Amino acid sequence: MSDDMQTAVDAVIKSRKSIRAFKKDPVDPKLVEHILEVASRAPSGSNMQPWNVYVLTGNALKRVVDATCKAFDSGKKYEGEYKYYPDTFFEPYLSRRRQMGWSMYGILGIEKGEHEKARLQQKRNYMFFDAPVGLIFTMNRGLPFGCFIEYGMFMDNIMLSAKSHGLDTCPQGGWSDYHEVLREVLPIKPEELVVDGMALGYADTEATIYKLETEREPVSSFTQFIDK
Repeated sequence: MSDDMQTAVDAVIKSRKSIRAFKKDPVDPKLVEHILEVASRAPSGSNMQPWNVYVLTGNALKRVVDATCKAFDSGKKYEGEYKYYPDTFFEPYLSRRRQMGWSMYGILGIEKGEHEKARLQQKRNYMFFDAPVGLIFTMNRGLPFGCFIEYGMFMDNIMLSAKSHGLDTCPQGGWSDYHEVLREVLPIKPEELVVDGMALGYADTEATIYKLETEREPVSSFTQFIDK
């Protein structure tokens, strides 16, 4: 691998971030298919390839967004079929989560206690942040925990390939909470578990929230180099 290629790979990884505002510009379906084809080279134990993807555009995207936003506005509590977050956050994860929230709401000008503004921002998740392409990820519910690891690598490949083609993404765990709603408007089979969702499109770089950046801990905080 050449030095230029190494630099390019590192640049794509470091420039990827979750985008929460997209332009309406359409994405070529052939490009989406290409990205998924590249992403499918993710490592997979015994080559099981547990991923299954629903690519939503046009009327299908609108149907899913309308149904899910209606469910969100109803106030009913929806829950996913697996736990994405702990029941109670603890350190150091609690502080990291709080810092992320403070940074995002600070950029948006949402003050503490402005619950309706915060609710409306949360609702934008279920609009795919206005992206022209929405992805819903499922896998067979009979597959074990290890397949979630493979799925994460597949999704990361999607995000990095998209970035290399000038597109941006936002992985969205919240879609798994609305699996009941999704089953009403998409041909999701009973044996399929809704894993996650993702917005895909061209970032609106003029949007205020585009300024949001998240920090990462230094390598020394999560790594032990053992030689003896």
